[in-house]
Amino acid sequence: MNMFGMFAVRTRSAMVGFQIANCVQSRCSLMGITVAQIDKEVAKLLELKAQLGGDDGKHQFVLKTAKGTRDYNPKQMAIREKVFNTIISCFKRHGAETIDTPVFELKETLTGKYGEDSKLIYDLKDQGGELLSLRYDLTVPFARYLAMNKITNIKRYHIAKVYRRDNPAMTRGRYREFYQCDFDIAGQYDGMVPDAECLRIVHEILSELDLGDFRIKVNDRRILDGMFAVSGVPDDMFRTICSTVDKLDKMPWEDVKREMVNEKGLSEEAADQIGKYVSMQGGMDLAERLLQDHKMSQSKQACAGLSDIKLLFSYLQLFQVTDKVVFDLSLARGLDYYTGVIYEAVLSQPGVQSSSNEVQNGSPADECISVGSVAGGGRYDGLVGMFDPNGKKVPCVGVSIGIERIFSFMEQKAEALALKIRTTEVQVMVASAQKNLMEERLKLVTELWNAGIKAEVMYKRNPKLLSQLQHCEDSGIPLVAILGEQELKDGVVKLRVVATREEVDISRATLIEEIRRRTSEA
Repeated sequence: MNMFGMFAVRTRSAMVGFQIANCVQSRCSLMGITVAQIDKEVAKLLELKAQLGGDDGKHQFVLKTAKGTRDYNPKQMAIREKVFNTIISCFKRHGAETIDTPVFELKETLTGKYGEDSKLIYDLKDQGGELLSLRYDLTVPFARYLAMNKITNIKRYHIAKVYRRDNPAMTRGRYREFYQCDFDIAGQYDGMVPDAECLRIVHEILSELDLGDFRIKVNDRRILDGMFAVSGVPDDMFRTICSTVDKLDKMPWEDVKREMVNEKGLSEEAADQIGKYVSMQGGMDLAERLLQDHKMSQSKQACAGLSDIKLLFSYLQLFQVTDKVVFDLSLARGLDYYTGVIYEAVLSQPGVQSSSNEVQNGSPADECISVGSVAGGGRYDGLVGMFDPNGKKVPCVGVSIGIERIFSFMEQKAEALALKIRTTEVQVMVASAQKNLMEERLKLVTELWNAGIKAEVMYKRNPKLLSQLQHCEDSGIPLVAILGEQELKDGVVKLRVVATREEVDISRATLIEEIRRRTSEA
């Protein structure tokens, strides 16, 4: 096979390669090698031949990013930095400190924490005596960090990349490699106060980013489990049915029911009962009504969840965010580690008709439909205990901001509005009006750098003044400090405001103070 391989790579056409392959198939069939095995090897060889570039034997290297990843140009990075700064500012406003964890974990750390999504974990080959996996999210590493360091009380945020072995829709801001922005509160506190603060944080961030209308859907895993129990779902099917319910934001109810019944074996009666509950939306009034429901009232865990939802809404009223929060029984969130309140924020688009569950249910979503989840989270009181040798639990609640989808949305918005985006923070350009003044320009820009002013100078020895001014226009630099022979004699610098083209002579001694004053007013 090696001789055949060397020969096939050097063939000048695919036809010759196939002819040789046929001969080898005939010969190898006498040696007990299957045709399927031969076909597989031939396919590999032909693919290698194509990569080597055909007749000239030169390697044809395709320049592209790996599937599910992308590059970001300076304008896109400027948008990302703005979003990150808004989010981090909010996290810090609420008293969070930050941590970091390794990009990969022991495989056993991540195994069994994500339900059906565990198949999306990237496993790494054993190259150092340990079985490792790339982190799937920031929550499980956080729980491992708490248990390992015996921390029982912390309010932290963490912004870092995570990895999922998926076939994502990049046009909708979904990738294999992407950032998560997590805020979590760990510790024993009175019920629902930390949970309400997490929802307040989501409300603040989405409002400040000005992404348009949004809703924050809230539910509780105990209510879901109680709903499944009173609907006739067997105990061992709770998690798999929960994963199917979690698809209601992407599929109409008929398709979700079909998956429950035809693929997962749930009875049609149980599915219909679930369908009645998941169509319900409301607020504190809905929680009160369900507490009186003859079926739901039979489940202790459902009642406990409904009581907490009532308490949560009372705190949300004090936090002034109830205008955007809705109690939605269709919200499931498939991750296994959630134990209580769960929530998800979605951007909504008015006046669009949809066949999705949100419109069919006759809910408030008739007026606006979801165009994408941009935040999600919930309570996970049992996760830290899974890593503690004594099973000691540390109550936790948190939220993750869907940063990549927000980036995608803001990039589209900037493009649609043709917004001019600054990619640098340069405050002043040091320019010259005549030739042979490069040394003077370098002296002045050094003075500005020493004073902490963001300044720039062209690297050409004798650049044209028009070119220097045009660079400021293109880059959005607000000020130009212009040097000329007369200015040097008079000990002044001509300071030009790019936007208005106003020019004023400023003494060299007061230039730094004047630049600071003008840039602070901008």
